[in-house]
Amino acid sequence: MSDPLHATLIARRSAGAWRGLLLRGPSGVGKSDLTLRLIGRGWRLVADDRVIAWRSGGRVFGRAPDALRNLVEVRGVGVIPCPALCFAEITAVIDCIPVGEAIERIPVAASVEIAGVALRLLRLHPLESGAPGKVAAFCGAACV
Repeated sequence: MSDPLHATLIARRSAGAWRGLLLRGPSGVGKSDLTLRLIGRGWRLVADDRVIAWRSGGRVFGRAPDALRNLVEVRGVGVIPCPALCFAEITAVIDCIPVGEAIERIPVAASVEIAGVALRLLRLHPLESGAPGKVAAFCGAACV
């Protein structure tokens, strides 16, 4: 296992397994906000703020550090309890981009390596009202 990643991991059940998205980005960009909106659409929290990732059988998995399990930080509210999965496979990565930073209208397919495994990558403004729908479109087309 490597050092914890500064990220949030959410997952949904697909084909009998929990498959997750790793949300990365700078502090305050909106990772937890997007996480809460996706939880409202049936996703489950795995880890907020820090993710321990490891490779097994050519796939990459993630979990929360023990001290952060079942917790989510809600900016302006504080750290609150949130039931979380013990772990999930990480099937794709979303880079959360600050408002004002450009994102290509029709991006070329991209990937990023986590724990030695290449994963599909989406760049997204997480605070946009349409962000959960974009995540759904990306997942439907690509990852879970």
